[in-house]
Amino acid sequence: MMKRRDFSAICSLSAVGAASVLAAGLPNLAMAQGGPVEGKQFQRLSQPLPVAPGKIEVVEFFWYGCPHCYAFEPVVQAWSKQLPADVSFRRVHVGFRANIKLHQRLFFALEAMGKEEELLPRVFSAFHVERLSLDDEKSILDLAARMGLDMAKFTAAFNSFGVQTKSAQASKLSEAYRIDGVPALGIGGKFLTSPAMAGIQGQTEAQHGQQAVAVADYLIKLLRSNKG
Repeated sequence: MMKRRDFSAICSLSAVGAASVLAAGLPNLAMAQGGPVEGKQFQRLSQPLPVAPGKIEVVEFFWYGCPHCYAFEPVVQAWSKQLPADVSFRRVHVGFRANIKLHQRLFFALEAMGKEEELLPRVFSAFHVERLSLDDEKSILDLAARMGLDMAKFTAAFNSFGVQTKSAQASKLSEAYRIDGVPALGIGGKFLTSPAMAGIQGQTEAQHGQQAVAVADYLIKLLRSNKG
């Protein structure tokens, strides 16, 4: 997990590490006997958040520039596609500091254009494969142009009140979940888990990710049974 305090000193994944993360089909790994343990593999929020009725919402908190989020993406992407009908999934980009707030605006601008999911691999690649410096508006506009976006529409979205509002709401939600590092999964407004919490020392990042989604599955079942 990349902690909030670590965002000024970022180490990118090695090519070998990234390749191992992209290997598909890793099975879920066994939890501790008796299931995940509160305070270890997951945390319960001291103050539950209001949630919409009828759905169990899963929120992935992430940052485009985080190498651990890049490693987690193939795992959470595959897992989110198989969630049952009573579970909704969405990504929320954090905004821990000024340059990351620009990346947050990029995320919500792409989302407003209906392009975020399609272009997620290319944005991650810009950060972690091409290792581009994307810390000012010009570099982000250059990236949008390289990805073939309609620049008038992108610029309007990037600077829009709607994107500013979504960014502010995302930051408030990450504060409500007490997000101190990414990637992390908020479950049903009550629980928080992450690859760092769920994983075991010595495992690969892909295995940490598999552990995290296994814990998320456990928490979803707990909420569904009204025992959470």
